Amino acid sequence: MDTGTITKPHEQLAETLAAEMADVNALIAERMASEHAPRIPQVTAHLVGAGGKRLRPMLTLAAARLCGYEGGHHVRLAATVEFIHTATLLHDDVVDESGQRRGRPTANLLWDNKSSILVGDYLFSRSFQLMVETGSLRVLDILANASATIAEGEVLQLSAASDLGTDEKIYLQIIRGKTAALFSAATQVGAVIAQAPEDQVAALFAYGDALGIAFQIADDLLDYQGSASATGKNVGDDFRERKMTLPVIKAIAVATADERAFWERTIGKGRQEDGDLEHALMLMGKYGTLDATRRDAVAWAETAKSSLVGLPDHPIRAILHDLADYVVARLN
Repeated sequence: MDTGTITKPHEQLAETLAAEMADVNALIAERMASEHAPRIPQVTAHLVGAGGKRLRPMLTLAAARLCGYEGGHHVRLAATVEFIHTATLLHDDVVDESGQRRGRPTANLLWDNKSSILVGDYLFSRSFQLMVETGSLRVLDILANASATIAEGEVLQLSAASDLGTDEKIYLQIIRGKTAALFSAATQVGAVIAQAPEDQVAALFAYGDALGIAFQIADDLLDYQGSASATGKNVGDDFRERKMTLPVIKAIAVATADERAFWERTIGKGRQEDGDLEHALMLMGKYGTLDATRRDAVAWAETAKSSLVGLPDHPIRAILHDLADYVVARLN
């Protein structure tokens, strides 16, 4: 690849880490194999091969290299992070009854819910085998905690779904759990395996946390402003699934009695009619909640960039800085 033609930060990161990512992909292929249950590699390969950016495992590799690591355990940790992510996607698509992921039919649609859940469980188990192989109890503690936090965030989202009392504080708790926890664990373990100074470990954790929050807020905004071809899912899916994401939470907070009745009918009770999505978008436009959501995403991206200030002067640090901008540039 001609690096002169690369403009997107995640592509620059992929080029910079190409050799290590090849090792990660080889390890993923090796560990997702199953001698006795061929459906496991079939289901896993469908999702792993769907063209995702592999952002989370690249963050682990990037953090390790930024901190001067020269060993091989970061490859295991990157594969671990990708397995945890893939497992959560398999489970999420069952919970959300999704039919499309990254522009392709979901595994639960092609096979069934049982296969998605059980293969997701298998990948979680594989991830723990991989992280144990590093011999680092601290790494095990970080990734085990992240796995628990992700599950907790998903359950919180389930209980908060369709509840018009869900506020921005609860929303932040949900996305910090279900999304940011794996971003921050991915960057943190890269620093830990490199035995970086504690201030660098803390800085990379903070970067991953803020980047993950910006990423999820942007995703939730794109559900109302994006296109199916760009996002890989149908515009308005969150509305149809009655999810209390930030644009809706902000609109409900300032709604009149009549407008709140609309939100109660469509989100609270799920009685949706033709034209309701368009009306929801009109209300968001009326109160500027889409613009406000964008500003929140940008603010978290700025927090991510500021977290990098004390880290070693390295080309990867510049790419991570640009990556924070790119996460929210998708909204333009």
